[in-house]
Amino acid sequence: MYYARLVPAFSKAGIQSIAVSSGRRLRSTVASKRRDPVGEEQPSEPTCTVVKKATQVDLISQTSTATQDVRISSISVDFENTNEAYKSKDTLELLRSLLVFKLCSYDFLVDRNKELMDMTRMLLGQKMFERLMKMTFYGQFVAGEDHEAIKPLIQKNRAFGVGSVLDYSVEEDLTQEEAEKKEMDSCMSEVEKTSPGTEHREKQYQAHRRFGDRRGGVTSARTYFYADESKCDQHMETFRNCIRASGGSSEDGFSAIKLTALGRPQFLLQFSEVLVKWRRFFGFLAAQQGKEGLAALEQRLELEQLQDSLAKLGVAGKEDLHNWFTGEKLGLSGTIDLLDWNSLINDRTKISNLLVVPNLQTGQLEPLLSKFTEEEEKQMKRMLQRIDVLAKHALSEGVRLMVDAEQTYFQPAISRLTLEMQRIFNKEKPIIFNTYQCYLKEAYDNVSVDVELSRREGWYFGAKLVRGAYMQQERSRATEVGYEDPINPDYEATNRMYHKCLDFVLEEIEHRRKANVMVASHNEDTVKFTLQRMNEMGLSPVENKVYFGQLLGMCDQISFPLGQAGFPVYKYVPYGPVNEVIPYLSRRAQENRGIMKGSTRERHLLWRELKRRLVSGQLLYSPAF
Repeated sequence: MYYARLVPAFSKAGIQSIAVSSGRRLRSTVASKRRDPVGEEQPSEPTCTVVKKATQVDLISQTSTATQDVRISSISVDFENTNEAYKSKDTLELLRSLLVFKLCSYDFLVDRNKELMDMTRMLLGQKMFERLMKMTFYGQFVAGEDHEAIKPLIQKNRAFGVGSVLDYSVEEDLTQEEAEKKEMDSCMSEVEKTSPGTEHREKQYQAHRRFGDRRGGVTSARTYFYADESKCDQHMETFRNCIRASGGSSEDGFSAIKLTALGRPQFLLQFSEVLVKWRRFFGFLAAQQGKEGLAALEQRLELEQLQDSLAKLGVAGKEDLHNWFTGEKLGLSGTIDLLDWNSLINDRTKISNLLVVPNLQTGQLEPLLSKFTEEEEKQMKRMLQRIDVLAKHALSEGVRLMVDAEQTYFQPAISRLTLEMQRIFNKEKPIIFNTYQCYLKEAYDNVSVDVELSRREGWYFGAKLVRGAYMQQERSRATEVGYEDPINPDYEATNRMYHKCLDFVLEEIEHRRKANVMVASHNEDTVKFTLQRMNEMGLSPVENKVYFGQLLGMCDQISFPLGQAGFPVYKYVPYGPVNEVIPYLSRRAQENRGIMKGSTRERHLLWRELKRRLVSGQLLYSPAF
């Protein structure tokens, strides 16, 4: 589908996932009456044996009929078995892991890592510096310099049951001032630059110089800044090469992309604001019918009352409104829900015409900005075209495309565009996966609404669940700019949200077999929770519906035992030239220091495996594959 003509698709689908304040559990319309496990005590260590693959199942095919005979009674994985966890590592690799984890626990080294690396480069020279990095930090967290260099590691991991999500992790080495300037230039429209203060934009969806450098306070997420359209084309080609490398290296790989790399972020900001305001307008109308505070899909508006309200607001005459609803074949049951409401946006020939918002005072649809230049219109279309190119390329290469989540002021638009790709490319199997950040208060509503849309339209829902990478930045921005903090109040609330979202998707898998989820977590309790729920639901790992994901170089004691037990498990695999990946590695050391300090258990298991090899005479062990 030509994404410059995406607008007609917008008119047939919903504006998804905007914040709804509700703590109520929204059940799938086909879900069981099983009680909600959220908030319950964490599952204890399972006692049954490790699962082995019992039958050959097509890992890409997602038909429900082929999976009914592969259910198993119980699943268990031993995360204390260091032999299984480190079977893919020789002894030098174990020693490297111990060294790197220990160094990353020292605040002095982490705080001054960039200066120390610059000094080391100056003393040793570029060649020796690169060799040292490949023996330590780069070798631990990065797979190689290009798509050829990463193949041995990908193939080795695959031999031990672990797949790959390829992630080209090159970042520009910008100063904070340079990053802020680029962000302000690319996030403001021409009319905002020439006539500041004349447009009525919301604070959350405007650019703020104080937070222009989006790299600050971010955990393990690469960041792109807009330069020009040719740079976006380069990013697209890089992603295409990454998809091609993933297809050539494994049969069931993923590739990760970021939408901020593919176009001017001004469009994402503006479109996000429109989506949020349309969602609020629905909430305003729901409140008029006494349905405020209900879960997203439980807000069903009586059609007659809705038409009366819209007529009083001056949106249109009652007869026109009646024709509007009946023409779209909506409200036949006498009610309208959020997904019905979202489908009412008219076809428009210009992308900029999508950026209209309801004015609650006048009842009229008004443009978000008074004027768009011709070049801004072209930039919006080019962004959609690049997304389409990548989705089609992933489909042709047999690779699944993982769209990363980003900041909350971009995310509504990112989720909406990802949803459009899913509606087009996930008809026969899950190709496009959206990412849901469970530290957000609205995470459950976002997941449940998107699952419901996939159910109504019959396509495959694909999700990656993460806790989130932007918490510190999001909290600071909300406080200083002056809007509600979008983040859950504490870590335990985020854990409950994660398990609630995960449980909802697992129930969808149990009943329909047309959903897939990646549990992207380093939290062992969350992995055990997933295994317990799979046991209770009779979900087999060989059905390839539930995946697990961790970062390369971390939590091998989770990834490899899962892989050896037959579960689909993946490492997020960064790659790129040493010098160009250094900014990414530098931030990872700083922002993951808490994780590294808390990696006592991982270091303990590494030491235990070293002692086991010493006692058993296997210090020279080399993995065979």
